[in-house]
Amino acid sequence: MRLYFIVSNRTEPYWNIAVEHFLVNGFNPSAFGKEAGEDFIVLYLWRNHRSVVIGQNQNPYAEVNLEALQRDGGYLMRRRTGGGAVYHDEGNVNFSFVAPHDLYDQQRQFAVVRRAVEAFGLHTELSGRNDILAEGRKFSGNAFSKGRLRDLHHGTLLISGHLDDLQQYLLPKPAKLMRHGVASVRSRVVNLSELNPAITPDSLSDKLKEAFAAEYGNDVQTLSFDEIVSQTEVIQQHDIYASEEWLYGSWRFFRATKSAQFDWGGVDIQVIADEERGIITDVQIASDALDLEVLEQARKTLIGASLAERPEASNPIIEDIIALVYA
Repeated sequence: MRLYFIVSNRTEPYWNIAVEHFLVNGFNPSAFGKEAGEDFIVLYLWRNHRSVVIGQNQNPYAEVNLEALQRDGGYLMRRRTGGGAVYHDEGNVNFSFVAPHDLYDQQRQFAVVRRAVEAFGLHTELSGRNDILAEGRKFSGNAFSKGRLRDLHHGTLLISGHLDDLQQYLLPKPAKLMRHGVASVRSRVVNLSELNPAITPDSLSDKLKEAFAAEYGNDVQTLSFDEIVSQTEVIQQHDIYASEEWLYGSWRFFRATKSAQFDWGGVDIQVIADEERGIITDVQIASDALDLEVLEQARKTLIGASLAERPEASNPIIEDIIALVYA
C-alpha cells in the first residue's frame, strides 16, 4: 500500500475542492512519476479563505447570511457530499482521505485524525453524526461519498478559527438549536488552540502526516500541489464549482412547504402538486442529511404519488419524509 500526502498552497476554495474532486475521479499516480495501480490512499490537506461550505442538498438562502458573507469578501462553496453548513477560514485545516473501495476504512481514517490531535495531550471521541469532540465540544465535522472507483472521507479541523464569524455567517434553525439544548452555534464548537496553544495549522498538519504513516505502517510520499492543480481536469472542475448554477441553481425559487428536525438531520420540503389529477408532480428536498442517496430515493418515491394515499417507505428516513409531506 502506498501513502500519498498533499498540502494545498492556495486558499480560494474552488481550487481546493476541484483538486479533491480530481483525486477521487481522475487522479492517476503514474502521471506524477509514481507507480500505477489503485493500491494507495491519499491524505490531502487544504485551507480556505473565509468561506461557508454547504452540503449538496442544502438551500444557501436558508443556511447562509449571503449578504454579510459577500460584503466581507467571503466565498460560498457547495460540496458534493451531504451534511450541514460549516465555516472555514485560514485557522481551519480541512482534510480529505481518498481511497479505493477495498482500502477505504472510516474508522482507520478517523483514527489518523484522532491520533494527530491526541499527540498534543488531548482526549478525543466520536459523537453523533460523525463529529469528533475534544473536551465535549466539536472541533471536526465529517462527510462521506462513494465514487465509481474511490471513496471520499473529508472533514474540518477547527484550530484558530474566528468563531464570531461563524455565528455571523451561518443561519442556524431554532429547532436544531433547541434539539441540542444550546443557545448558539458557538457554544457547540471549540478551537483546538484554545485547549492547547501549541496546536497551529502547521503543527497539526505535521502531526497528521506522522499519524497517517503510523496508522498504516508505511512511508508517506509527498506529491506536488502545483503539479496537480495545473491539470486540465482540475481547471474544468474549478469553473464548475465557482459557477452560479452550481452554487445557487434553482434554490433561489425554493419555498419550503414542510419543515422538520429529525435525529438524522433537518429537512425542508417543497411539494408541487396537480390538484386536478390528485398527484404530486415535483418535490425538492433541502437537508443536511449525510445520506444523499436516500434523499433522492425519497424524492423519486413521492413524485407521482397520490395526494390521497401515502406511498410505502423503504427505510426509516424515507418514512419520516413521507409522513412529513402527508401530515
